[in-house]
Amino acid sequence: MALEYGQNGLWGVLTPQANTTVEPELWALLPPGHSMINARLVSEEPTIEERLVDYTTRFEETTNRFANAPFTCIAAACTGASYLIGPQREAEIVSGMQVRFHVPFLTAALATVAALRALGARRIALLTPYPETLNRPCIPYWESFGLEVVTKAGPGLEEAAFHPIYAMARSGVLAAYRQLSDTDADAVLMLGTGMATLGPILTGLDEGLMPAVSCNLALAWAASQARTWDDLDAGTFDAWQQAHHWRDRFEAMSRG
Repeated sequence: MALEYGQNGLWGVLTPQANTTVEPELWALLPPGHSMINARLVSEEPTIEERLVDYTTRFEETTNRFANAPFTCIAAACTGASYLIGPQREAEIVSGMQVRFHVPFLTAALATVAALRALGARRIALLTPYPETLNRPCIPYWESFGLEVVTKAGPGLEEAAFHPIYAMARSGVLAAYRQLSDTDADAVLMLGTGMATLGPILTGLDEGLMPAVSCNLALAWAASQARTWDDLDAGTFDAWQQAHHWRDRFEAMSRG
């Protein structure tokens, strides 16, 4: 029996426990005929960094909460964990999850690497929402894939909010995007899955700013193909980056 929703693909999404951005942005990005189900990655570790690493040990148990739902891929919407465990450990986890669940396992970070390659971007400007404890391991992660980080900037952390990253305002993200567009990078990389990025990307398209890739955008593009991160169709990314199928939906969602 075919699914009523998600006949072209059902994504099993793993989202950090307090992240309020992944689901709205992925719903806006879903192409026709696709749907998603979500499970929360939960950890009681006291710091952001410790929780991120702990999430990677819980990918299998969290995916098991989907039971026998016929998902076509697993999408781990958490980039910070990839920086902290490093690309070698990340690759081992990806391989193990694919053997266990028999579908592609996509991390947001690896999907972003694939998207930057599809865009032809090698020199990148980082729009980072992170504290320095994540910025430090972040740069070597991207460099390990042959990317050159030429500069970075970002909005100030919202220390008084419920979460310093997830509560960031679109206006601060857009201001940093405009600043980074005035550099000699090939593209702006908007880091993390918790910072709202789709609105600034659309404004950047309208203003003719430097091309931008966000981790949620890259993850949705990858998940829609239900292929491993290193076997994605690069030729399809331009339409995603130009918001051909998702602009109207995002703007309707933003209006309420």
